[in-house]
Amino acid sequence: MNKKVNLIIGSGVLGAYLSADLIKKKEKVIVTTRFLRKKMHNYNYLKIQKKVKFDKLDIKNKNSIQKIIYKYKPEKIFYFAGQSSITKSLKNQKETFQSHYNGTKNFLDVLKEKNLKIKFFKANSGYIFAPNKGKIDLNCKFSSNKNPYVKAQKETFKLLKKYRQFGLNLSSLVFMQVESPLRPNDFLIKKVCLGAKNKDKITVGNINTFRDYSWITEVIKAIILSTKLPSKDFIISAGRKISGKEILTAAYKLNKLDFRKYYSVSKKFYRKNEDKILTGSIKNSSYLKKNFNFRFKIFGNSLVKKMYKSL
Repeated sequence: MNKKVNLIIGSGVLGAYLSADLIKKKEKVIVTTRFLRKKMHNYNYLKIQKKVKFDKLDIKNKNSIQKIIYKYKPEKIFYFAGQSSITKSLKNQKETFQSHYNGTKNFLDVLKEKNLKIKFFKANSGYIFAPNKGKIDLNCKFSSNKNPYVKAQKETFKLLKKYRQFGLNLSSLVFMQVESPLRPNDFLIKKVCLGAKNKDKITVGNINTFRDYSWITEVIKAIILSTKLPSKDFIISAGRKISGKEILTAAYKLNKLDFRKYYSVSKKFYRKNEDKILTGSIKNSSYLKKNFNFRFKIFGNSLVKKMYKSL
């Protein structure tokens, strides 16, 4: 019996954890990347590097994309490539747009021109939407945020909707904040947990904003379940909010410390015009409960504890 083949574009954290889950399900995983290295850090951390097939791909080249699709004949393609940092996107605006919009369009053009019915999933961000009373769902208006990353993701989301009209099986997977031990050390929850664990003093931005954080293993579970449904757009998040202050309190408390003695605030970590509350609506994940009896269980203080113990 032939294994189901999954093509993952990009070798980042999300793709690594998805690969691990698919491998457990006895499915074949092909991961494409711009540069092939002897050690792929995320995959090595998860101890699956030898179980994944890595191949080189230039997402700017349609011929390269067509060759990789015909070479492996995947059932599903997960496009997880592209600049994922809002801050870093400011330094390389052109590459940010190309890696999300142009790369995705090249894939969609190949699927359309060759009439391929492969299921295609593009990772996206909740920041593309303007929250309604602090909450985001698929009925929200698009954000007016001019950040290069937000702009690229917003236009890519629209692109999938347009191409879906041609009968292609396309889905946007919209995430809020996805946390894992592989998060960069300067992302808030990991930064705070490392500070608490090491009894270090840390500098942060606005601690009075609320965000929606989900744990990586539950996000991957939700992705897998979403692939079983007809193609459409999905917002995948716990739908629960927690503030920066609550994160600090919970993390330092795990080491029996008073966070007020271990943090300072710097304006350089503030973002312009940021929303005080930005969270996915709890209704976004109702399809998971209805179809699969799945709901997010790790969020808020339990997620902070999960991160703390993983480090």
